[in-house]
Amino acid sequence: MEELQSTEILDREILEDARRKALRILKTADDTIHVQSAEWEKKTLESMNELEKKYNEQKKAEAEKIMARLPIDKLRIKVEKIESLLSSAVETWYESLSRQKILDMLKNELSKRIALCEEFSSSSQNHAYYNGLEKQEAQAVLKVVKGVYNIEEVPSVSHYPSITLETGNVRVIASIQKMADFFLQEKRAELVEALVGQAFTELE
Repeated sequence: MEELQSTEILDREILEDARRKALRILKTADDTIHVQSAEWEKKTLESMNELEKKYNEQKKAEAEKIMARLPIDKLRIKVEKIESLLSSAVETWYESLSRQKILDMLKNELSKRIALCEEFSSSSQNHAYYNGLEKQEAQAVLKVVKGVYNIEEVPSVSHYPSITLETGNVRVIASIQKMADFFLQEKRAELVEALVGQAFTELE
């Protein structure tokens, strides 16, 4: 009987010892999990803070770039607007001219340029190239010049009429486009002031 009791006590002690060991193992595992979780949360938070810091730095840098570029973009828009208004004004002016007025302008321009060209001389080897004109119109313009000319039509990137004379080493050009460009250059400030007005201030 005593031996049976001793065996039962021994079994209980073994079970109790095993339970305590199991509890210690579980507690150690639980503590390890908590420590690892805390470390993971700390690393995650640090990574998020670092990412947020980099994002804010990049956002600030991009904002500074945009703000620095704004005055240049604003000026570019103004210049493009002014150029568009000037081109439109030239086109409107040209469309208001009669055909005879255009021919007279070419005649006058050709006469002035020839008068300024000391090397100009007429000969049977003279050539005349025209665009934006009918052949009879080109012939009418050429009446202001002495000499016989071989007349030829040539293509041009500009839709404004022009006529070019070539005599040996001399080339004389009368062009509505060149007249308009010269006028725009000489009177640019006045034209911008007259044309822009409210349109310019709207871009402020």
